[in-house]
Amino acid sequence: MFGADANWGRVLCAIGYAEADFDINRVDVDLGSRAGRIAVCRNGAGVDFSEDEAKKILTEDEIEIYIELNAGDAKATAWGCDLTYDYVKINGDYRS
Repeated sequence: MFGADANWGRVLCAIGYAEADFDINRVDVDLGSRAGRIAVCRNGAGVDFSEDEAKKILTEDEIEIYIELNAGDAKATAWGCDLTYDYVKINGDYRS
């Protein structure tokens, strides 16, 4: 992930944009990849974690962000891609 920043607060912010009905104080967030998995948020609050371990996880080519709302048994998967400064610049300068 570009920047390899384990900023779990931004994950919670993105969840909030969904305007779904959930209790932020029950949300858990983990980050994972082939390098391992690490808890970064429990019950809507940050937990102590190793920044070095998080960086190892987030520098892999593919990462997973695990979000548990702790509010039922439904599941969903979403796919995304990472945009670097260069990608945005190249495509911002492109004209057809």
